[in-house]
Amino acid sequence: MTNAEHTSKQFDAELEALRARVLQMGGLVEEQIRLALEALVSGDHELCTSVESNDHRVNGLEVALDEDCSTIIARRQPAAGDLRMIMTVVKTITDLERIGDEAAKIARMAKLINSSDRLMQPRFNEIRRMGGIATEMLRKALDSFARLDLSASGEVVRQDQLVDDEFRAIIRQLITFMMEDPRTISASIEILFIAKAIERIGDHAKNISEYVIYMVKGKDVRHVSVEEIEREIMT
Repeated sequence: MTNAEHTSKQFDAELEALRARVLQMGGLVEEQIRLALEALVSGDHELCTSVESNDHRVNGLEVALDEDCSTIIARRQPAAGDLRMIMTVVKTITDLERIGDEAAKIARMAKLINSSDRLMQPRFNEIRRMGGIATEMLRKALDSFARLDLSASGEVVRQDQLVDDEFRAIIRQLITFMMEDPRTISASIEILFIAKAIERIGDHAKNISEYVIYMVKGKDVRHVSVEEIEREIMT
């Protein structure tokens, strides 16, 4: 084996290890969302606290992965597809960290909503449905990253519209509650914060899918229509 071949195989191993750690971070973030929503519905105060406390693990993974990417760029000076892959990792871990922040926010709001002295103990059917869609989007986005599956990326982009529709429906419902009984305003605002956090999770999952398209196709599809993204996937 020549020295060049040896170096190339080492580089490939470094990139594969980097991808694996991104997926590890993604799995942790997905679990944070699931536990935050579970804490909201169950009213489990300790689970809320656990989600908030674990946010530092997500932050730590982002910092470590960011440093690894900087080191690889400095040592290997990657080009073309390898450079796009590393840039995708840098952007993806930023979105994953922000998703983790949104999960912690849901946990904080859940504590307030489930306080025993609240007049309004809301139903969470709509929040649970919206959260389920956003979590599925993240799972598909991570799968598309792992397998370079542009079809899965396209599905995530389309699902983001469903999350937005659910968010608007929840806003309308909350406005009705607050108009009918002003005493529900405080709890309604807290539910609105949770709905907005879930909507942002969907946005971040969509971002990750768009990065995968960039990594595979070399085309930046941010800020373009769903139809344009689908055309890019098909070409």
